Amino acid sequence: MYFDWTYIVFVLPAFLFALWAQHRVNATFARFQHQISRRGVTGAQAARHILDSNGLRHIAIDRIQGRLSDHYSPQDQVIRLSEGVYHSTSTAAIGVAAHEAGHALQYADNYAPIRVRNAILPVTNIGSKLAFPLFIVGLFGSGVSYYFIWVAYAGLAGFGLCVIFQLLTLPAEFNASKRALAAIEGYNFLNAEELDGARRVLSAAALTYVAALAVSLSYFLHYASLLNRRQ
Repeated sequence: MYFDWTYIVFVLPAFLFALWAQHRVNATFARFQHQISRRGVTGAQAARHILDSNGLRHIAIDRIQGRLSDHYSPQDQVIRLSEGVYHSTSTAAIGVAAHEAGHALQYADNYAPIRVRNAILPVTNIGSKLAFPLFIVGLFGSGVSYYFIWVAYAGLAGFGLCVIFQLLTLPAEFNASKRALAAIEGYNFLNAEELDGARRVLSAAALTYVAALAVSLSYFLHYASLLNRRQ
């Protein structure tokens, strides 16, 4: 039986890291969801104040279903907050809401990593869908004709685009959290102890993006190793 050691070396550790990161963000959010801010500011109110104070009154704030489904949609000019964040006055909710407002500020400031990430997004979406089929066809087709190896390389390039996209996501997420914490402290939404709770939630959330990069990179290395051995 064929034993693919590259999967064990590259993919499995990244996959386990991703599971741990997701567990940590869920556990951290659940913990600080019970730490209620003394000022009683809700997540929606915090996001609204940050937006309005930076001249972004045109950006709407909607409530959506789901847990930790919060995001900013630049196309629709709306911040969508989950039910556990929108009305909540917890430090976790305020941290998450301020983070999404931070993304809106990035677009308003024409933040460079966001610009570059958006520029490659259409190509990345296509590449991610075609990467695996192209790689498999090219890998096995190379046994019939050497020219199929270029098809496999095209698939590998698709995996590479995913790595680049995830790499560009990191500074955008870290910067959004930095903006969020600065706004929370500057507008006095939370005291020092409560601010630490929001910081812990955002730090845990940032790990999930590090894990996503690790998973993308692990698959790229795994398939690159397979292609190298095939040649």
